[in-house]
Amino acid sequence: MKQETNESENVLSSVRNALRILRSFSMDEPEKGVRELAKSLGLGKSSVSRLMATLACEGFLKKNPETQQYRLGASVLSLATIATSNLELYTEAVPFIKKLVDRIGETAHLGILEGTDVVYLHKVECTHAVRIFTHIGKRSPAHSSGCGKAILAFQNEEVINKVIEKGLQSITQQTITNPDDLRNHLDVIRKQGYAIGMEELFDGIVSIAAPIRDYTRQVIAALNVVGPAQRIKRKDIPYYSKEVIQVANYISENLGY
Repeated sequence: MKQETNESENVLSSVRNALRILRSFSMDEPEKGVRELAKSLGLGKSSVSRLMATLACEGFLKKNPETQQYRLGASVLSLATIATSNLELYTEAVPFIKKLVDRIGETAHLGILEGTDVVYLHKVECTHAVRIFTHIGKRSPAHSSGCGKAILAFQNEEVINKVIEKGLQSITQQTITNPDDLRNHLDVIRKQGYAIGMEELFDGIVSIAAPIRDYTRQVIAALNVVGPAQRIKRKDIPYYSKEVIQVANYISENLGY
């Protein structure tokens, strides 16, 4: 019995490490090597090498013969396509987001909270010359982004404390780094129903976000519009906030709220 338990634990550990490897890839780091991954994940080089070879055999990774590094394979894309197409939030939100961008002429994101970060599930880019360097799957600290704050404001104390305990990293000079200031800011967001990010994640970029609720009345995501400060001025925030709140409410209604 003891031997069977140990074998079960080893299998679960291997699966967990394989998933950690897959999750380590991003748009910013599309290719990684065995040695690099072993060091960043705190695993043995031989173990990482075997796991990556196995993932490559199953199509979840693909090895670049020139660099000897790996990137995500077609199997990941296949699973992502299935998951995305069946994700109710994504399905309900996308048509509304496209119409919002067409109407206001600024880029929009759909984001969810994962741990202490906001992750972008979808992005619709505007046609203006100045564009925002974000992408689907990109992670940003929740305390520094409009989407992150719009979600965080409606979470319980445990979630808010987790973000604060991790440390409020300064991304720009405008990022909120004081825990008391962040709590006060979240109170304002709860009262007004939307969040404003004034150059807190990117210099010169303004974000306005509103929460999205599901049928349980819980805030599960946020919708934002982002653009350069020279286009989205403070005097224009009431207009943008009204538009974002309206669309976020439409999405919420379609989710059963």
